Amino acid sequence: MAPRNVSSQGRSFPPRWGNFVAATVFITLAAVLGPAEAGGSSDAFPRQDLIRALKHLEQTLGFRRTKSFSRLSNKSAASYRCYYTGKLELPESYLGLQLKQGTKDGCALDPEKYDFFFYPIEAVGNGKSPVTASLQRGSTERLLAVVAHEDFHATAEKLPATITEPASTLVGLLAAGEWARQQLGADSEVYRNLSREPALYLRKAELVSRYHAKLGRVYAAARSGEISRAEAITQKEKLFLEIQGECQAIAPAPKSFNRCLSADNNAGLAFDMTYAKYYPLMYELYLACGQDVKGTVRATKGALAARSEPEALRRLRNLLSEAESNSPHLSERPPGRLD
Repeated sequence: MAPRNVSSQGRSFPPRWGNFVAATVFITLAAVLGPAEAGGSSDAFPRQDLIRALKHLEQTLGFRRTKSFSRLSNKSAASYRCYYTGKLELPESYLGLQLKQGTKDGCALDPEKYDFFFYPIEAVGNGKSPVTASLQRGSTERLLAVVAHEDFHATAEKLPATITEPASTLVGLLAAGEWARQQLGADSEVYRNLSREPALYLRKAELVSRYHAKLGRVYAAARSGEISRAEAITQKEKLFLEIQGECQAIAPAPKSFNRCLSADNNAGLAFDMTYAKYYPLMYELYLACGQDVKGTVRATKGALAARSEPEALRRLRNLLSEAESNSPHLSERPPGRLD
């Protein structure tokens, strides 16, 4: 499917409006960064004070200053979106998904024709996003990760989502953990939870990439006539059941993101692939930087100063190569890493 003009930072979302009157289906599913299925830590730290302190830390780490999250909103979500694709179509990222504006009640799409998911967006990285009601109600871990993730987008706004999303995911988790360490202490529950999240997300990223490749081969076989459409649908159903079983086995359950797919279909898998494809490379850079948060942010910013995704990837791999011989961390398997 040809890529659609969909911006990850909420700056441009021209939908491709369709004529979908066959059925109206309402679903509520979490997107990549959650909400986590297990409740996070209780929050005794006032939300606005927390955000101000986090933004101060972001400045010391080298984030670009933004006006996001400076006010509260009584709206449950910043926007309601319906991402969708064909039953045997699997785009490489959410840039290949079609987009239809939804409402607070859900999406009007025909589930017999399309794979889709309803995304009530809690925050967008447009530089002026408020703290929505759903984000206010979430755990401390999730709030920290979402704010840092979206704020880092302002630092890496010129490249495609396939490179900026995994970078923002890792940096957001690291910044959230560093805030918790400094403000709440290394023995705090919030810090202990967040310190595990980068490695847990690595497990999810590897799972998403592996099954994206498997399903891509099934759909290619159907297009070539090697297997029938019915057989492709049967294999698809089996593989999505396997994904559900494997993602539920990721333990402990993350507190800031959902360990399973945004939706158990092609739309959810393609959406998550945007964040997953290059996350392992970003994580290797983190190890190469000695798991130092500020050093990782600095190296990531340097790579993302490139003018294109291929150039950014070359910079990342060069940084990794330069550090490899000097960093003992690269020889260590991260906690929970899948082989």
